[in-house]
Amino acid sequence: MTDTNTPPTHPKAREYRAAASTLVVTVRSSEQFHADVTADIEALECGDDVDGTPTLAFPSYDALAETFTPRVLDLLEAIRREEPPSINAAARVVDRDVSNVHTELTRLAQLGVIDLVEDGQAKRPVVWFDELVITLPFDAEDTSDTATAPS
Repeated sequence: MTDTNTPPTHPKAREYRAAASTLVVTVRSSEQFHADVTADIEALECGDDVDGTPTLAFPSYDALAETFTPRVLDLLEAIRREEPPSINAAARVVDRDVSNVHTELTRLAQLGVIDLVEDGQAKRPVVWFDELVITLPFDAEDTSDTATAPS
């Protein structure tokens, strides 16, 4: 099993997410996502408040559905409930192959959905939110096959 060198989450980002209890997942074009982020930055520069809910935007329904499969949702729920000390332990909790769980958790960590916290030799998966809200706008544009990082 090879490590894909998941970049560590910046401590300020971890702090921010720890204060949040909800992750919103949606479908939004990259252009719309960037326009929303730009509008938020401009609002902050003017001293206005913005919605601080962490949001993960996918460019298509397919990309969202490929990431948040029923197996992944079960895995996230099991990690949140059982708090396994390692990826291997997480695989045992859901009775699945370690390499498949490792691949899924690495991808989720790259997207910012979970944290993989180094704990000695092991990486401990941490689900940082209490609630996952998936919104599916019916007018979303399908522009590519990659997800945009959480804002």
